[in-house]
Amino acid sequence: MESESIGARLGRWPVAVKDYVGELQMEMRRVSWPNWKQVRSTTAVVIAAVFAFAAYFYVVDLIFGRAITKVFTVLSK
Repeated sequence: MESESIGARLGRWPVAVKDYVGELQMEMRRVSWPNWKQVRSTTAVVIAAVFAFAAYFYVVDLIFGRAITKVFTVLSK
C-alpha cells in the first residue's frame, strides 16, 4: 500500500477548501430563514419550557431528596 506524499496532499488542500466553501454558500442560499416575529415567538416558547422543566425537576428533586433522607433517618436508628 503506497501512501501519497505530503506535498500532494497539501497541494489538494486549497482546492478542497474552495469546494467546501462553495457548496456551503449554495446550501445557505437554500435555507428558509424565519422572520423576526417567528424568532421571538419560538424563543419565548423555549424560555417558558426551560423554566417549566426547571420547576418540575426542582419539585421532583425535593420530593426524592426528602424521601431518601427519611429512609436514611429510619434506617440509622
